[in-house]
Amino acid sequence: MADEIRYKYTTVRAVRGTDSLVISRMQKDGWEFVDQEPGMIRSTLSFRRLKKPVPWRLLGVGAAVLAVVAVAGVVAAALGDEGGKTDSETKAAPATMTATPNRKPSDAPTPAISESPAIEVITSRNNRAFTALLKADTCDEANVDFAAEYAGRTVAFDGSIADMAPHGDYDTRYDLLLAPGNKGPESTVGPAFKYEDVSVFDLNLTGDETPAAVGEGDRFRFVAEVREFNTVQCLFYLDPVSTEVR
Repeated sequence: MADEIRYKYTTVRAVRGTDSLVISRMQKDGWEFVDQEPGMIRSTLSFRRLKKPVPWRLLGVGAAVLAVVAVAGVVAAALGDEGGKTDSETKAAPATMTATPNRKPSDAPTPAISESPAIEVITSRNNRAFTALLKADTCDEANVDFAAEYAGRTVAFDGSIADMAPHGDYDTRYDLLLAPGNKGPESTVGPAFKYEDVSVFDLNLTGDETPAAVGEGDRFRFVAEVREFNTVQCLFYLDPVSTEVR
């Protein structure tokens, strides 16, 4: 039976007037334009492209590897039982687990290093390049320059959630579009910052009253790590560090 055709979907928020440019760039990157939802300031463009099927041979190899690992685990357990451990050594410690909905193994928090040196957080007050970036257009060359020079560094800015959409098939993981400044989601000044594939836990909410959920229009003090700027989508990708309610 023929495999079912599957697509990967994505959406791009484009400032009105740049729709055709964004569509052209996405099509060059292999995306098929599906639909356009106009807005007062930004339009939402929908795209899709075919998912690459996993070769059946690769699936067979994976199953064989899992079988070998399982056998090795049984052998190791048998050898361990013959090691002559005392009663106190063989008592199992009580298991504990903290459940987090839809979190992936890669989302596990990294243990803090108490002796690590303090890293200066970049703000509009201490960095001229960041000040200029917050006043630049979403597709301005300032986005490329800043991302290239400060990738991996931490920035902080006031802003709001301009758009929020589920990430893939997840129910509690989202893609967030952040609008810098104090004008709310309607702001047309500054980069289109984006958090991709995050949950409310990843935002690390702080403040006197932290909400159980967040939504479009909510205002925060964002602290984030610089990742990269996508010149095709005109999106500036960040990773959340902390999010202070304001």
